Amino acid sequence: MRVAVVINAASGTALGRDTIEAEVTRHLAEAGLEAVLVPDHAEGLLARLDAAVAMGAQAVVVGGGDGSIAAAAARLMNGEAALGILPLGTMNMLAKDLGIPLELEAAAAALAHGTIRAIDVADVNGHVFLCSSVLGSPSWLGRHRERGRGKVGWRPRLLFALAALRSEWRHRPMRLSVRLGTGRTVRLWTRALAVANNRYAEGFNLMMARPRLDAGELALYVARRYGAWWWVKLMAGMFLGSWRGSRLVQERTAQEVTIGSARTAIRVMNDGEAVLLPPPLVYRIHAGALRVIVPGPPATDPPAETAPASDITSDLRA
Repeated sequence: MRVAVVINAASGTALGRDTIEAEVTRHLAEAGLEAVLVPDHAEGLLARLDAAVAMGAQAVVVGGGDGSIAAAAARLMNGEAALGILPLGTMNMLAKDLGIPLELEAAAAALAHGTIRAIDVADVNGHVFLCSSVLGSPSWLGRHRERGRGKVGWRPRLLFALAALRSEWRHRPMRLSVRLGTGRTVRLWTRALAVANNRYAEGFNLMMARPRLDAGELALYVARRYGAWWWVKLMAGMFLGSWRGSRLVQERTAQEVTIGSARTAIRVMNDGEAVLLPPPLVYRIHAGALRVIVPGPPATDPPAETAPASDITSDLRA
């Protein structure tokens, strides 16, 4: 199979690896793939992705983090070319959900011997994401994390910890309006809100994992009483498989979510990439819009979970 390859050398685990492109090319060739490396472009990563699509290859292989993968998805959705993923980011959430190995050689072999699967694509005001879109204090912390990317030692970690503490009193709650589909609009206060491309799982040690990527739904999560202790309890609940019963978040599903605000712009963190968007924020799901290469034979997906039926207005104060 002939594939076009784009490597984001600025991604988390690719930083400082001067031979990363040569490593990727070698591993893909050893796996039996005809790889054509897209060279650097003066206009950056997005121009390289456009060039990769224009090559007409059977697949576009992207080495990078979730943000780079989402940028490629925006160009490949509803097309014939499949997306291949080499996880070189910090979190690699999509790769984990798809069962793609995080080790480079194993990921290349998975591309060569995998199968193509259609997954959902989500967007907010036309900006594509494949994992989640976050508003509020977590997006503010994400910006600080990006500033420290590639830096090692105790100082960047200390600065991030201090930023997390400052967010406790500096980041005020947001006054938002939320509408699910064509339902009624609800007003709420919260410091943290997320919209996920399909629902998160609940089970032992399933941290931010999604059992399905093709259920055709958005999942809205609104934090209750957001803060440092909230994070501790949420992470513990996710590890133990009991976070839904802890009432730390409100969870609802829909095919479209509209979020309004009196602000002129809202900072949104889409798959780890920050963007300022004017409200209203309109989230949509595009069912099965992206063809992705995943390991192994076609899988039988588990049935989609059913979201709670209670009203979103119940006890939403954060």
